[in-house]
Amino acid sequence: MNANELKKSVAIAALDYIYPGTIIGVGTGSTVSYFIKALSSVKNLVHGAVSSSRSSTFFLKKYGIPVYNLNDIKSLTLYIDSADEINFKLQMIKGGGAALTKEKIIASVAKTFICIVDESKLVKVLGKFPLPIEIIPMSVSYILSELIKLGGNPKVRKNIVTENGNIIIDVYNFKILNPIGIEEKINSLPGVVSVGLFATRTANIALVSTQSGIQIIKS
Repeated sequence: MNANELKKSVAIAALDYIYPGTIIGVGTGSTVSYFIKALSSVKNLVHGAVSSSRSSTFFLKKYGIPVYNLNDIKSLTLYIDSADEINFKLQMIKGGGAALTKEKIIASVAKTFICIVDESKLVKVLGKFPLPIEIIPMSVSYILSELIKLGGNPKVRKNIVTENGNIIIDVYNFKILNPIGIEEKINSLPGVVSVGLFATRTANIALVSTQSGIQIIKS
């Protein structure tokens, strides 16, 4: 299977985890786009979705799936999203699509977080994919200097303004051996809105699409 076929396969596999009559959280990205399309085939099973981005909201509505505001629902049983990288402890780097803050909020609320990825995203050590950080614009110089101290090579992502009106710094060449500690340190920097390191709130289950089938990893 090629990359798109692997993404489609794992997106379809995620349908088995949906409880009828619930509202589910839906993430952002190319794999999630396949999931939204797959969800449309069984949309009568769910009451609707909470979306992490305008893009996902557009496609959910396109397929006739109601979209709810997170503040208007009492609980969220399930969140399904992808990752830019995930390790065997189910810690992740997310935010390549610049939706990391809303993704982290929804993940924190959800009782179960299922990460759907193809096998290329499964790594032993996080950091080959640049770590995204959403920041308030006035803090950029300060945060760049602090990230250099941590050992990374930070760069402002060009021509990107998040849905929250902020900017993204991507940290390159950053071998993340202590994901929880790095997440806590970056989150403590004034001006940081959210870091795309999901180490404290990991996925509960990872569905990994491989050439030989779906691999299931549980935390």
